[in-house]
Amino acid sequence: MINKGDQVSVLDEDQNGIVVNINQNEVTIETEDGFLLKYQLNELIKIGDTSELKQAATISSISAALLDKQSSIKRSFVKEKKSKKDDFVLEVDLHIEKLVPNFRGMSNHDILTLQVDTARGQVEFAIRNKIPRVVFIHGIGEGVLKLELDYLFARYQEVVFEDANYQKYGLGATQVYIKQNPNR
Repeated sequence: MINKGDQVSVLDEDQNGIVVNINQNEVTIETEDGFLLKYQLNELIKIGDTSELKQAATISSISAALLDKQSSIKRSFVKEKKSKKDDFVLEVDLHIEKLVPNFRGMSNHDILTLQVDTARGQVEFAIRNKIPRVVFIHGIGEGVLKLELDYLFARYQEVVFEDANYQKYGLGATQVYIKQNPNR
């Protein structure tokens, strides 16, 4: 029987201490280093009391301990499956011929405005629907659209952007990552 103030040793660890609290089967001990640790009553043995040591070494308790070890819960290490959503990348081609059937009569300003508005709408759609990645294909050209896109994306706190994969898109694409906020 373990009481408050008894010096005890932990069975499966190299740890000794003095019992400072007993709450049903949970015992709090203060170690020699001054730490407070909690153990189950059956994990401790009173130091200097050989009757418990003899009782712990009986054949029935040894076989019970072996049975307890055999029936321990096996942990399985299953590879985490990626969601199909993580593999999905929304690609938005901002070339004017992909956005409108006929762009004759549109000024360069009108074309640029339509492209930036389309990009804004797609970014906001991705944020609302928690789409993690969007690739905007803007082409190389003179770089005016890319500069406007960089300015647009920088205004969103939940967006990080970089040049898209060169092997797949060349120099004419920007990849946007949407930071997922679990509170939304």
